[in-house]
Amino acid sequence: MFVSFRSHCCPLVFLLCRYRALTFILTFLLYTSFHLSRKPISIVKVTYAHCHSILYISHAWNYKQLLGAMDYSFLCAYAVGMYLSGIIGERVPIRLYLTVGMLTSGLFTCLFGLGYVYNIHNLGFYIFVQVANGLVQTTGWPSVVTCIGNWFGKGRRGLIMGLWNSHTSVGNILGSLIAGYWVSSNWGLSFIVPGLIIAVMGIVCFFFLIEAFTSGCQNGNQHQLLVAESGNMSYDTELLLPRDGVCVPMQPVVVVKRELEPSAISFMGALRIPGVIEFSLCLLFAKLVSYTFLFWLPLYITKAAHLDAKKAGDLSTLFDVGGIVGGILAGVISDKLGKRATTCAVMLLLAAPTLYGFSMISELGLGPTVGMLLVCGCLVNGPYSLITTAVSADLGTHKSLKGNARALSTVTAIIDGTGSVGAALGPLLAGLLSAGGWDRVFYMLMTADFLALLVSALKTINHKVSLPNKVAVVDAFVEFVFN
Repeated sequence: MFVSFRSHCCPLVFLLCRYRALTFILTFLLYTSFHLSRKPISIVKVTYAHCHSILYISHAWNYKQLLGAMDYSFLCAYAVGMYLSGIIGERVPIRLYLTVGMLTSGLFTCLFGLGYVYNIHNLGFYIFVQVANGLVQTTGWPSVVTCIGNWFGKGRRGLIMGLWNSHTSVGNILGSLIAGYWVSSNWGLSFIVPGLIIAVMGIVCFFFLIEAFTSGCQNGNQHQLLVAESGNMSYDTELLLPRDGVCVPMQPVVVVKRELEPSAISFMGALRIPGVIEFSLCLLFAKLVSYTFLFWLPLYITKAAHLDAKKAGDLSTLFDVGGIVGGILAGVISDKLGKRATTCAVMLLLAAPTLYGFSMISELGLGPTVGMLLVCGCLVNGPYSLITTAVSADLGTHKSLKGNARALSTVTAIIDGTGSVGAALGPLLAGLLSAGGWDRVFYMLMTADFLALLVSALKTINHKVSLPNKVAVVDAFVEFVFN
């Protein structure tokens, strides 16, 4: 006999809401610390633009090219490591995996700053630290997306993840402010303080992160509840509550890993999920634009607006403020329309002329620059945010997986790993092209934006193609690349 859902499930639902709120806030703060630790180099490079002051290199080197190479060493390691990170993350406890990654990331971030303390002037040392830090930071994104995907269903996923993904911009803003505070007096602290913050958050992760909700029945005097499947329950509720008359204790046990879980999906299997390849390529070009701004915007502002390092770093945070609005806006629109690819395409279409306008208006004064930074941040980071969160979660729980939830980390890693290839190329190309003038950099960014728009438009058109035909095309592509 089934008992009333309303009278007996309220304590359980209330408990679930508490844990979901905890997971939302905690994962938000955890990944904020990741981005907070990446930002200092873009601020420090403004003051020490002539790298021979740090590394005692020959004047024959172009400092923009050298700084581009240092960015590239981090981002290239990040892109390569991301493909492996998702596969590993599906097979080990996420809480431990994320904790180790954050502690080691804090170590390498501090090591970069200790180069100032111990007067290290060796290019190889800084490249090694950048590569090592890039590898260990790949533990972050697949882990937090998997956690948030485990706790939140598809209902209003765009809005929820749009709000949640603002951690990227919040981390960039805090990283800029922290690094800017010490950049002129002791740039080593610009790295050491963020390194300590991410290490402390790693300890917090170890003690408080709950990967997923699992309930079971135990013998004894515990009250048990039979929950009938109901067509009135929301998708979110159905995802978290058991089905088919499974009994649940009134005080459910929260555990890290469930028994009898389905096997993790393979790399090849994840590639065959319809939409993974298209959105991965779209993110490659979108992230190229976003990360070029992340690493080079403060330096560009010093040249265009003639500001010092601290003011340029503070002003660059407006791009991230616009990114927060853009991520939320993209999530809300895509939820209303039910069309993720179309939302990305429209924002990318508007972003291209906005980038050109920013390159022109930024030379006219501080006021117009502020406005254009907000608009550019909104239109550039909106699609980037949507693809890395809601789209990744959608594809990681695609109906072709037949309920196997252990694909989310791998799918997220493939999409973000491909995007990180663009993130690595963007700052490197900016370093090479800026030697001939900043106009070349903006032409490169507009080209990348149009390519992202093209891929997104193709995905929108391809949405009308039947699923068997899509799978056949993806299988042919995989066979061509890997065989």
